Amino acid sequence: MKITEKEVLQFAQENDVKFAKLMFCDIFGSLKTVSIPISRLSAAFKEGVPFDASKDSAFLNITDGDLRLFPDLDTLAVLPWRPQQGRVIRFFCSIRYQDNTAFEGDGRFFLKTAAEYARSKGYELKIGTSCEFYVCRTDDDGAPLKIPQDYAGYCDAAPFDKGENLRRDICLTLEQMDITPVNSHHEAGPGQNEINFECSDPVGAADNFVTFKNITKTSAARNGLYASFMPKLYKTEAGSGMHITLECYKNGKSIFEGDAPEGGAMLMGLMENLADLTVFFNAIPNSYARLGSDSLPREILYCRKNLPQLIRLGGGRLTLRSPDSNCSIYFALGLLIYACLDGADRKPELTPPAETDGAETGADTLPATLAEAAELARSSRFIEELIDERVLEFYLTCKAEQWDEYRMAADKEGFETARYFPVV
Repeated sequence: MKITEKEVLQFAQENDVKFAKLMFCDIFGSLKTVSIPISRLSAAFKEGVPFDASKDSAFLNITDGDLRLFPDLDTLAVLPWRPQQGRVIRFFCSIRYQDNTAFEGDGRFFLKTAAEYARSKGYELKIGTSCEFYVCRTDDDGAPLKIPQDYAGYCDAAPFDKGENLRRDICLTLEQMDITPVNSHHEAGPGQNEINFECSDPVGAADNFVTFKNITKTSAARNGLYASFMPKLYKTEAGSGMHITLECYKNGKSIFEGDAPEGGAMLMGLMENLADLTVFFNAIPNSYARLGSDSLPREILYCRKNLPQLIRLGGGRLTLRSPDSNCSIYFALGLLIYACLDGADRKPELTPPAETDGAETGADTLPATLAEAAELARSSRFIEELIDERVLEFYLTCKAEQWDEYRMAADKEGFETARYFPVV
């Protein structure tokens, strides 16, 4: 249901709201915010709120004037962890130039365009995520330590599971913001947790994911802990992924139910483009230590049973297991949608499922390194036609530089701990 500007301003007045936090993501998916007093909110809806994009290279080093943030009224939510007197609300924003045209690096606009394109073809898409993360201890100054909070295992209970209270805090906070977790539990690694979400519209799913990461890190810090989304935090322990579930309906019916040819064509579109898209799903060097380990093969195969393949098709949904939480979520989900639609357009024949235990089959594989992933994307005609040329070149150049930093490090684990652990 659409909310109006009048309703937002009335809500703010009736609920003692004093500030609005405007949320947006850079090209790499990192959350950014600008806060304004509630007295400036009406002007923000009409004129936008400027920010100096030249100070952050992740906005293409724009130098010809400020970019502007325009709040999306439908994303209004109270931040429960802020004071109840003088409350703070948040909005996700679109990013535009001074002339009101969309900023080409706005991943949220990219995803919204992909979802609208799918809708124009008669498809209703719903997306959900399952997110894994480690909870670590901190030192006396609050700096994160690479020491897990506990040594429990998969679905263990308290007192072995010491993440129970933190997951409770996260889930209750999410529910206060109208985001519904399906379940939560301890995962296989020491200090590792997982929270799963029900499916929603694509842009809403991405907004929920960004909100979830922000709440998880905030809740952990409030409890004297540190939440890490590094894909492979410990070499000998389970990696942390972000599984994406896609539901697709046409004329009210799921196209992933049974043996519907349209659903099979979409699956093939994803499989045939997946290697090229990997740099957007797995965005840091550490991502590639997870791929090919922990029962997550690099072979691009699907199954209908509960087997460790990259993709599972069943229960009226498609689940992709390769991404991790360091992706640029809006670009990643948009590309996933376009890949599926590419299959629906071309109608390739569905190959048989790989109902095996993960043994090698000679199938195509995901890239083995970030450098290889960047090169595949650079030579991809499919991606070239979808992402703005300047954005694509900037993104891939940055990824190549990240790989070079990692490759040249004598102590690679030490480099990753210093470079990524405090921020990922």
